Amino acid sequence: MTAPETSTPATPVRLARTVAITSGKGGVGKTFFSANLAAALARQGLKVLVLDADLGLANLDVVLNLYPKITLHDVFTGKAQLEEAILPAPGGFSVLLAGSGLVEYSRLTPEIRDQLVTIFEAVKPRFDVILIDTGAGISDVVLYAVSMAHEVIVVATPEPTSMTDAYATIKVLSTQQSRENLHMVVNQVGRAGDGRTICNQLQQVVERFVQGPNGVAPKLSYLGDIPLDTSVREAVQKRQLVLELHPGCAASQGVVQVATRLLARN
Repeated sequence: MTAPETSTPATPVRLARTVAITSGKGGVGKTFFSANLAAALARQGLKVLVLDADLGLANLDVVLNLYPKITLHDVFTGKAQLEEAILPAPGGFSVLLAGSGLVEYSRLTPEIRDQLVTIFEAVKPRFDVILIDTGAGISDVVLYAVSMAHEVIVVATPEPTSMTDAYATIKVLSTQQSRENLHMVVNQVGRAGDGRTICNQLQQVVERFVQGPNGVAPKLSYLGDIPLDTSVREAVQKRQLVLELHPGCAASQGVVQVATRLLARN
């Protein structure tokens, strides 16, 4: 008598940890931070992808000194396959670059939404971490890009306008996406400890004026600050990662600390 056949359970597909990096205000160094954070995570042995979701106003290629022949626009229009658009970047990670100056991507249409979801679902099994570099502000395109990620990092600077716009972003993410926990990074900090103070002050305002659908204010999880550092300006001008150009500088050390804290909170 033969033993009954037993089926081997399928091994579950491990999907990437997905993190959206956004800001209320432009010009806070969000894309530069995204690229250097990806490099810091790659140094930990992780397979990292940065998805450039700043559709129409992309500049990740400029930060990384890349001249892509194929972008997300080509994938969207069927001119290229997804595999052709995933490019290696300096720092040991991969990128999916968006086209720049494309007016048709300034508004979220059902077609763009469906194409983003299709691409996102296709790359999630291939990487350990996916960083979604969104545009600034609270447009429908930005908010939809954020909604695809499990975690969100809000990047701000100590400037009052940046903090005001960061508050607006946090409020919208809480009320519209029911976000109960948000990471925060403060860039261009002049003195050690100022970033945590700013985060605590913003948390107090959020607790006073923001209530999500569950009636609870979102919790801001402080990941760290990036010091104001002349090495960053030099890296930007040379279109290089500060982690590669000046790995020992204060800004590089700040990014590495943020990466370490992010991984510790997995």
